[in-house]
Amino acid sequence: MKARFKYRIYPKPGQKYRLAKLFGCVRVVWNDSLACCQPKYRSGEKKPTNSQLQKQFITKAKKAEDREWLSEVSAIPLQQSLNDLNQAYQNFFKSTKGQRKGKPVKPPKFKSRKSKQTARFTKGGFKVGQHKVYLAKVGKIKIVWSRELPVAPSSVTVIKDSANRYFLSFVVEIQSEILPQTDNSVGIDLGISTFATFSDGTKVDAPKPLKKRIKKLRKLSKSLSHKTKGSKRYEKARVRVAKFHAKLKDTRTDFLHKLSTKIIRENQTIVLEDLNVSGMVKNRKLSRAISDLGWRTFRTFLEGKAEKYGRDFRVISRWEPTSQTCSCCGFKGGKLDLQVREWECLNCGAKHDRDENAAINILVAGGQFETLNGRGGKCKTTAKVAAAN
Repeated sequence: MKARFKYRIYPKPGQKYRLAKLFGCVRVVWNDSLACCQPKYRSGEKKPTNSQLQKQFITKAKKAEDREWLSEVSAIPLQQSLNDLNQAYQNFFKSTKGQRKGKPVKPPKFKSRKSKQTARFTKGGFKVGQHKVYLAKVGKIKIVWSRELPVAPSSVTVIKDSANRYFLSFVVEIQSEILPQTDNSVGIDLGISTFATFSDGTKVDAPKPLKKRIKKLRKLSKSLSHKTKGSKRYEKARVRVAKFHAKLKDTRTDFLHKLSTKIIRENQTIVLEDLNVSGMVKNRKLSRAISDLGWRTFRTFLEGKAEKYGRDFRVISRWEPTSQTCSCCGFKGGKLDLQVREWECLNCGAKHDRDENAAINILVAGGQFETLNGRGGKCKTTAKVAAAN
């Protein structure tokens, strides 16, 4: 399986200039090719092949007077940019025909110099050293090795984010590391007040980096709004806001990585509920709190690490009434208000913590647990309003 290893780099001023030129050339080649493809697609004509686009917008463009500066950078990232454009169109076409799973894929868009900048090198365009990495026509850039590369990488992507930080992202081929078998299984209920509640009763609070620093964000945003767009002061204020958001993201990602790794190492089977996050964030009262948690990223981390370490990861339907069902007898007590955190079963009288009860039901729905009475028994199935303690 393929994996990415990301590291921070510190280019010198001259190297930053050459990287800026590289990012600009990659962006121009992408936008020129996309501008050629869009009218033909709208008129029903056949899209030019990848080789035709590379010949027209790289080989021939270098000889043109208005594009001769394309020869000042390595040709490898330019070629990879058009490969990415070709792949983006293939994904779009497959999505429209129903041949691709997941959400519908939109057609490729033009790249902006104001967004994140990337350029990818394949073998022959880079060389990994002990303290530096050589990039073709850029030079040897200082890198901080936070961990060792397991094998030689097949490609590397240079990234510049909105906070003006530079990274190298290596793609390597790794083997799955099968962890020792364990009898533990866990159901996880994700929430807002408590990030995760496990079926064994354990609760994990989220760091909520944005909630703790919301006043500082408002102050920085207010300062940015008072600056004139395009001025030096505006750019400095924009970078301060971007660095603030980058710190929030790093804090959240670090928490999610550590928690997901701990869960994968301690449990053989992990069961999670499929949440409609995109729909939930449309609620203006909860959107900021939900976005601050990173539920979808957490699920992605669990899926990837389960595949890497040989664990069983399962996702149950979002329509399972996990919060309404008694985990002791299986009685469905009806819909509960969000403010109700504890309730008592009208059938068996068991008292439940809302989140812990939901986590147990998630584990049951995943087929990893069975109640003493085989779930349900002679209990009624008519819905009634649950009583809060």
